[in-house]
Amino acid sequence: MNWLTSKKIILTHSGSFHPDDVFAVALLSIILKGRIKITRSREEQFLADADFVLDTGHVYNPDTNRFDHHQEGNAGFRDEKISYSTFGLVWKKYGEQVCGSKKVADILDQKLVQIIDADDCGVMVHKDVFPNIHPFLMTDAIYACRPTWKEDGDKIDEYFVKAVDLAKIILIREIKIAQDNVEAEVLVAEMYKKAKDKRVVVFDDERYFLPKELLCAYPEPLFAVYKDRMRKMWRIVTIRKEETNLEVRKNFPQAWWGKRDADLVKVTGISDAVFCRNQGIFAGVTSKEGAIRLAELALIQD
Repeated sequence: MNWLTSKKIILTHSGSFHPDDVFAVALLSIILKGRIKITRSREEQFLADADFVLDTGHVYNPDTNRFDHHQEGNAGFRDEKISYSTFGLVWKKYGEQVCGSKKVADILDQKLVQIIDADDCGVMVHKDVFPNIHPFLMTDAIYACRPTWKEDGDKIDEYFVKAVDLAKIILIREIKIAQDNVEAEVLVAEMYKKAKDKRVVVFDDERYFLPKELLCAYPEPLFAVYKDRMRKMWRIVTIRKEETNLEVRKNFPQAWWGKRDADLVKVTGISDAVFCRNQGIFAGVTSKEGAIRLAELALIQD
């Protein structure tokens, strides 16, 4: 067996696990196509035989695949002053390889990797809006894989493997989403350039599936019009102020909210209007022409 085909030994610490060691193992498992053997121990006798040492050993040396950040001085800081966790260190070396491009790797670094690094290093990157209502974070998802006090703690290594499996699914899907969005950016740019009125961007029939939130990159769009093939109608959706923010640039007139069929036809004058969501964020019309007219009407009404 040569190095490329043999199972690689990944050593990480025993006991309780966290998102950074779980995702670091998951990333290596993807790169090595599952040809790995996981050893969980804090004993130094296992260090020499390991091909990768993660989150233990007090050494950071990417050339020898030693990725720990607990030693004196840590293992460096990002520009944003967030210290690297083990996942961030492994991602720095292998992220571009697993993503296929630096652009995709950078997207995942900002969306996922830095969040895990910050959490592991005790840096809060979110703020609660309402008292006693907290977001369900990646940390919570990984901790949900841990045994409770009533479950068999001696089987924690089995729980760790389940957590790694979950992390692999998330990583694979997030990489795919980022890759496809990078490709979609080009196609959405074409739709934007074709729009006569940049405030209303109409998507071609065959490109209805493109993510409309990518229009946030441009300053003018307020509405996107596209064909909903499942419901066999045309939809008009409001554009968010930011891709990661639910606040939209312009709602539909409040008089339309929650109305359907004849009631919506009456207030809009659009004969084939079908519905308007009660938050005023999207609407449905039978025809393409009617959908465009509804969007144009929303531009001039409050």
